[in-house]
Amino acid sequence: METTTIRVPEVHCDHCVTSIEGALRPMDGVQGAAVDLDTTSVTVTWDPSTASLDQFVAAIEDQGYLVESA
Repeated sequence: METTTIRVPEVHCDHCVTSIEGALRPMDGVQGAAVDLDTTSVTVTWDPSTASLDQFVAAIEDQGYLVESA
């Protein structure tokens, strides 16, 4: 398992949390996804053999949020 934190500067409310976590959690290889409103980021625990960071970024952007590059 790997844990990755992705900055999503526009998250600010419970709707944002529900939207992003709801998009990530059902994805193959994702063991967990948690949005932190204080740090405006999402932490994803995932299996790199079945998922990729690019998939997570695309899923977040599909929900209408900008992902800040590292």
